[in-house]
Amino acid sequence: MLKSYEATYENGQIKWLSEQPEITSAKIIVTILEETKPQIKRRFPIPDMAGKVKILGDIVSPIVDEEDWECLK
Repeated sequence: MLKSYEATYENGQIKWLSEQPEITSAKIIVTILEETKPQIKRRFPIPDMAGKVKILGDIVSPIVDEEDWECLK
């Protein structure tokens, strides 16, 4: 049976991040996840739209009441 355990490898040592397996010897497969810095691209509004946008509703509630939805009739 295969089981997965999370650990880090630093300077030749394995540091278990969760439970440590209770075994004395085993054949293992190591998968290396390279740490990368996330590339965050800052999004800016289009300057031509400044002052021309009108917010009609929000993401929590619809603009129109549910009674006005034709699909519910």
